[in-house]
Amino acid sequence: MYLGYITDVKGLKVGHSQSQEGITGCTVVLCTEGATGGVDVRGGAPGTRETDLFKAENMIDKIHALVLAGGSAFGLDAATGVMKYLEEQEVGFNVGVATVPIVASAVIFDLAIGNPKIRPDLEMGYRAAKDASITEKRQGNIGCGMGATVGKIMGPNNGMKSGIGSASIR
Repeated sequence: MYLGYITDVKGLKVGHSQSQEGITGCTVVLCTEGATGGVDVRGGAPGTRETDLFKAENMIDKIHALVLAGGSAFGLDAATGVMKYLEEQEVGFNVGVATVPIVASAVIFDLAIGNPKIRPDLEMGYRAAKDASITEKRQGNIGCGMGATVGKIMGPNNGMKSGIGSASIR
């Protein structure tokens, strides 16, 4: 039976980095050859970075990484670590004077789950990118899924623990 992990898609690598104490983390999907993406931003207070690049009218048509992170708006900093890693690998959009990695990111609110002073940052993003592999298949409470919860529309006390997953089809 085909299980359908995202790393089954040729050219994609996944890496996770997290803090047990902070109960937060980030997940990185690397597509160093570039990938066309799409986005549907939802939620009461969405936190994103570079998602406007997915619009068809924009010049950039490929991204080199996607970062999903906890830490609310603070977690957007994890994308900077991924950019640093990709720049070192000379992956990105050539602008003549530099190669700029195109890294889109979105965050979840998990500050109330663990230590709110520990959140995804540049180092955590860099580590996740460096550790990314085509064999990564872990799901659940890892990376961005560490502090993920669902069902909080009636208040945080009604929420349930969730995690991160991935899928692909043939």
